[in-house]
Amino acid sequence: MQSQFHTRREFLKVSALAAASLPFVGALNLRAQTAAPERKIGFALAGLGSLSTHQIAPALQKTKFCKLTGLVTGHPAKASRWKAQYNIPDKNIYNYDNMETMADNPDIDVVYVVTPNGLHAEHTIKAAKAGKHVLCEKPMEVSPEKCQQMIDACKAANRLLAIGYRLHFEPNNLECVRLAREKVFGNLNLIQAEYGFRIGDPTQWRLNRALSGGGPLMDVGIYALQATRYVTGEEPVLVSAVQTNNDPVKFKDIEESIAWELKFPGGAIASCNTTYNFNGFDRLRAFADKGWFELAPAFGYGGIQGRRSNGKWPVFPPMDQFAAEMDDFAQCILNNQSTKVPGEEGLRDLKIMMAIYEAAKTGKAVNLV
Repeated sequence: MQSQFHTRREFLKVSALAAASLPFVGALNLRAQTAAPERKIGFALAGLGSLSTHQIAPALQKTKFCKLTGLVTGHPAKASRWKAQYNIPDKNIYNYDNMETMADNPDIDVVYVVTPNGLHAEHTIKAAKAGKHVLCEKPMEVSPEKCQQMIDACKAANRLLAIGYRLHFEPNNLECVRLAREKVFGNLNLIQAEYGFRIGDPTQWRLNRALSGGGPLMDVGIYALQATRYVTGEEPVLVSAVQTNNDPVKFKDIEESIAWELKFPGGAIASCNTTYNFNGFDRLRAFADKGWFELAPAFGYGGIQGRRSNGKWPVFPPMDQFAAEMDDFAQCILNNQSTKVPGEEGLRDLKIMMAIYEAAKTGKAVNLV
């Protein structure tokens, strides 16, 4: 399929127009068109698991405004491997008990918190007290109360707090927002969003409610929830939900699958699903008065593809979502600007997800206003 943009100038113009109309979604990383800074922002990764190993650390090597300068881990063996691979000096390697001492280390500007969900507040607060900005993976935490503690700690330290909503920088998702905002197909009526997979290792922390805060809703369902919010540009006013647990041994602490419906003030309805029991669950589709548009797959690290009812979907150049989100955060710091994905955005999601769980538990619709 050919792109509808014939020149780079046209692509940037449309991207900028989309960005200007988004209350929830950040722009494409247009600020990266500027000259490289004199000093790159130093990132320390807190948590050296699979996401840091296979996505975030490699993405840091592609950034224009960032560099990997520190590590926080409770595993000395991991620290040794990472130190050798990324040439990290001993003085920039910390554990979770001595994070506050990085206050004296000018090499580190940002702590990217990539630990289990239920530890995000603890590690964010320690980083903030050390005078570091914080980029925290989603979901922000396991309760709205902990989210608020993170916001308060960063404000008290006068440090920025951003949540790792990588799709706010992904061009196909931004194109969906543009189509909705400009009402290319008229008013939105129905949004369908689903994301899930069959989970493996039964001993992993994602199946432990104390660390995860919940099941697939907290892990990947949050992407479907986010999509309904940034496509509509509204906050839902009513939610109903149902959950299933066909394997009560494996999923003794959390839901196996959960489906929910949201009502938005503009009249649109969103129907969403997430699961830990099926693969191939990855789609966003929006129906409007005069047509539809969709992403399938919609929420992964790459390979996202779009379609629309009149067949005209732009072809965007490949990009690294993690590199884009980190470069954007670095520029916020360098330019003393607010982030487009602040802690308040993560708090909003947690409040809605808690309402989804309540609706599923009680079998009654929950008002969100």
